[in-house]
Amino acid sequence: MKSLRLALASLVGLLAASAFAGSNTAFTDWPAGTAPAEVGKRVAENFSARPFQWQTDPKRKYVIYPEICVWYGGLEVARLTGDADLQKRLAAKYDVLLTPEGAKRISPDEHVDYRIFGVVPLEINLLTKDPAFLATGLHYADAQWAQPTPDGITHEARYWIDDMYMSPILQVQAFRATRDAKYLDRAALMMSAYLDKLQQTNGLFVHAPDSPFYWGRGNGWVAVGMAELLRDLPAANPHHARILAGYRKMMAALLAHQAADGMWRQLVDQPGSWAETSATGMFTFALVTGVKNGWLDEAAYAPAARQAWITLVGYLDADANVREVCIGTNKSRQVTGTDDLKVQYDFYLARPRKTGDLHGQAPLLWTAAALLR
Repeated sequence: MKSLRLALASLVGLLAASAFAGSNTAFTDWPAGTAPAEVGKRVAENFSARPFQWQTDPKRKYVIYPEICVWYGGLEVARLTGDADLQKRLAAKYDVLLTPEGAKRISPDEHVDYRIFGVVPLEINLLTKDPAFLATGLHYADAQWAQPTPDGITHEARYWIDDMYMSPILQVQAFRATRDAKYLDRAALMMSAYLDKLQQTNGLFVHAPDSPFYWGRGNGWVAVGMAELLRDLPAANPHHARILAGYRKMMAALLAHQAADGMWRQLVDQPGSWAETSATGMFTFALVTGVKNGWLDEAAYAPAARQAWITLVGYLDADANVREVCIGTNKSRQVTGTDDLKVQYDFYLARPRKTGDLHGQAPLLWTAAALLR
């Protein structure tokens, strides 16, 4: 694989960041310190300077999915702001994974949380046109569908709401790199099946059938997954109408549950639960993307997205680490080992909060990119 540095050195800025203010009036004239290009660059630089967790934590064997999520968002921000140097440095983080030791840090496991690794080489291919990265990314996308279930979706499906981002984003990225509609067909089929199983009449999503709570970041994975898929899914796709309807129903529910300051909660429908930043960032991305693509009414949804973004940026510390991030969270039934709903409820509310957790860093980058598009 040719050197990333040589491949990326020839890239030039597409447009100045100021050219991406957007056509929606709610997404212009940002207060000092909240402009998407400025915030996105700060958070991307934060990730650029970090080692991989396997390099510092003996408990980590592999590159983990939050790193992929932040990496993807950072590369998008660098591209959209025309920052070729940041783009080059972010892509060059891949170099260590091309070494014999680094290659061992890419998980071979058949699991949505590890298959998502393919998103980054596909993103780098979109930037560099390097066929080696394309081949690597497609390996993960195609392996995910190597043994489909009788209903045609990946055998890695768990019917947890987390899956509604982890798998579709990989397939969507494969489509973006190849323009082969089979990848969108896979993602749309899976998304539709999950919608039928997990979306409730109120528009929100339970974490899993045996963990019936509206966990914030879990619903965030759904919101982002649907928005990313709808960005590319043709209206003629047989699942498009179902997914768009599910998306709009969810956005209406989120609007109803947004706090006065713009934030959303650890449990979306529980006003007494704590304000959680990763969910808020994910919901903001989904709203911004919907307004900009005309799926949502601007007058109703753009002010909510604007307020959420401004408040969310206030959770960043001086080093661009976002506060109040729920740590990694399995479904409540699996961890508590009981069907007692009070025990499960308490599990979600008691989850520890961290500053700088990558689960929270990624949505800030995704939303910055959405605002810059």
